[in-house]
Amino acid sequence: MRAALLGTSVLAAGALLSGPARALAPDALLARLDPQNAISFAFVAGSLVFALTTAFVYRIEQRRSAEREAGLRAELAELRAAADRAETVIGAESQLVVSWDGRDAEPRIEGDPNALGPAAAGKRLLAFGAWLAPADAGALDGALTRLRERGEAFRLTLRAQRDRFVEAQGRALGGRAILRLRDVTGDRLELLQARETLVRQGDDLKNLRALLEGMSQPVWLRDGEGRIAWANPAWLAAVEALSLEDARARGLELLDRGAREDAATARAARDRFAARTTAIVAGARRTLDVAETPSPGGFVGIAVDVTDLEEVRADLQRQMQAHVRTLDHLPNAVAIFDSSQHLVFHNSAYRALWGLDRGFLESGPSEGEILDRLRAERRLPEQADWRRWKADVLASYRAIEPQETWWHLPDGRTLHVVANPNPQGGLTWLFDDVSEHLSLESRYNSLMRVQGETLDALEEGVAVFGSDGRLKLANRAFRALWRLPQPAPGEEPHLESMIAACRGLAPDEDAWAAIRAAVAGDAEGRTELALRLARRDGLHLDCAVQPLPDGATLIAFVDVTASVNVERALIEKNEALEVAARLREDFVHHVSYELRSPLTTIIGFAQLLGDETVGGLNDRQREYAGLIMRSSGALLAIINDILDLASIDTGSLELDPEEVDIRETIDAAVRGIDDRIAENKLSLVIDAPGGIGGFIADAKRVRQVLFNLLSNAVGFSETGQTVRLSARKTAGEVVFEVADQGRGIPPEVVERVFDRFESHTLGTRHRGVGLGLSIVRAFVELHGGRVSLTSNPGSGTTVTCVFPADGPQRLAAE
Repeated sequence: MRAALLGTSVLAAGALLSGPARALAPDALLARLDPQNAISFAFVAGSLVFALTTAFVYRIEQRRSAEREAGLRAELAELRAAADRAETVIGAESQLVVSWDGRDAEPRIEGDPNALGPAAAGKRLLAFGAWLAPADAGALDGALTRLRERGEAFRLTLRAQRDRFVEAQGRALGGRAILRLRDVTGDRLELLQARETLVRQGDDLKNLRALLEGMSQPVWLRDGEGRIAWANPAWLAAVEALSLEDARARGLELLDRGAREDAATARAARDRFAARTTAIVAGARRTLDVAETPSPGGFVGIAVDVTDLEEVRADLQRQMQAHVRTLDHLPNAVAIFDSSQHLVFHNSAYRALWGLDRGFLESGPSEGEILDRLRAERRLPEQADWRRWKADVLASYRAIEPQETWWHLPDGRTLHVVANPNPQGGLTWLFDDVSEHLSLESRYNSLMRVQGETLDALEEGVAVFGSDGRLKLANRAFRALWRLPQPAPGEEPHLESMIAACRGLAPDEDAWAAIRAAVAGDAEGRTELALRLARRDGLHLDCAVQPLPDGATLIAFVDVTASVNVERALIEKNEALEVAARLREDFVHHVSYELRSPLTTIIGFAQLLGDETVGGLNDRQREYAGLIMRSSGALLAIINDILDLASIDTGSLELDPEEVDIRETIDAAVRGIDDRIAENKLSLVIDAPGGIGGFIADAKRVRQVLFNLLSNAVGFSETGQTVRLSARKTAGEVVFEVADQGRGIPPEVVERVFDRFESHTLGTRHRGVGLGLSIVRAFVELHGGRVSLTSNPGSGTTVTCVFPADGPQRLAAE
């Protein structure tokens, strides 16, 4: 601009001075200028001065702007360096920093996202109750509120989950509220844990001391030399001492000389001392159970007053002896067993009843031994399940009320047996032989009871009608099935009244007519009958009518509702499965023609764009074309996997067996994963013997299996790790193994990794829909092979696939 102004001024001045005026002197020139030329000359001169002044000012301002821009750039670089240093400082330590610009501003979280564990990752960090102890979460929440509202700084040590400690520091800085959370580790963590353990043990010690001081039994503690180091108030009261110092000064002891010497001998040998002895306690002679046990600092002892117990035991013994003399003269057999089920008393009638030897009984055998001996001598009732019957007999020891039962012995005698629990534990058995009075009645009642109990135990409803058409017998299941009341004693309802009562639930006239003819018809009509009744309440009953030899008729009803419902459910399920199969076939058809075909077209056009056959692309367009190719290829692989699984389920997938070169198949699978191996900077080791040869299989499916295994291993591997693919050919089998050095799989996830749509990233960058391993197992098993997976967290994962060497036809042959 300045050059243009100068040029214009010079040209104007040159025009005025052109011609003859150039040779004139200045004075002469001014004299020849007329007023018009003077004005022009003045204008040109003023323009020239203005242009020069403007150019000079512009140059000064340009220099100042350049200096200001350089200063701003230097300040920006310094700020960026400061920001980088701040991020380095924050990231150098396992911590998280949360900042707020105002009360209602969104928090900004910076630092290591895994510093406090997965429970505090991301936005869950501010949900303190999810990863802190409840009390600490409330304290941190309150301190943070005061910081944001009033700017009060704080510093807390908090307890997180899994016995971890977190240091929280809050402060206001530059109008912002800053919260720093740091996981406490190293010596400080050990100090905090030790302090917590010390506090907890101190509380336990205080509680134990309070408990011992509140006990009514004397408790004491001796040092390593046997001197009293501590005693509770009960011990001081027992020895009548004012304090522990008073007891030491006077040499007071609770035990007498003999017990003290025995205790001293046990202490010298560092053994436990226990004895029952007498001692003077608060001026009275008492019987004590004394125990003194070695402890880390000396010996701890306790004395329990059992004087009252001894007196009660002696009185009880006297009463027992009186009862024994009385019971020994009773005609009924009596046997008393203690709480351990051992015989402590028996009278002469008991020995005579069972014919047992006096020496055997006086040896105190257990009741189980007595029962086994009586059974061996065939003196007890015969039992189909002896162990269960014996257990039922011995269960009387756990009963609260007396139990009565009848024992029918093999020799024809009948015993009325009473098991009466003793107050001090154990049982008193009373055996009364009532054979002479109840022999005939017992046999008749037993027969009727066995018959009735047998019928009542049946789940089927059973009824017997006599030749006169009246109900002679019906079990509980029959009455409950038809909701009939219990008949009065001697009442025998007629068949017609029974049918009328049952018709309300099952109004099938033809069925009841057939039952009526079978029960009350002529001799030719009384034949076996089987039919099914459908009741109003949804129950289905199978009815069986069976004529009996004495002219009676037995009718049995069986509830088959569950079977009918299962049959109906199976029919409905089969229909649903057929519909699902048709839907699945339709789904496969639509996916094949409605998704895969357009996707193939997209891939083709994207490839044309990427190859630049239709025109050149810039870098961004070329990147976008590559993304389209990779995403379309991944989507096509997912669709192909779904189609393969659907084809396997429908049984339409057929293998194309051929001679498969193992090494070529491995190389083909590796080529498909080369870019990912290079991108992740992984090492691939192929372990296959030279000349390993081949086997009979579907080459395409084997390559797909190896590709999926390698893709899965690469996805779960970290940068710099190694993926190993090995192949071995043994007798009749070809074994492929793919191993990685990733994080491994937890045991609870291993069981589900082969399920469809089970995707577990386990914190890695691997992503997928969970079909890779499902496809692997499906193809291997379709060949007649097997798949196994071994993994431990932190030690990587190994997947082993075993193919039959002679082809998929081996499975069909088996």
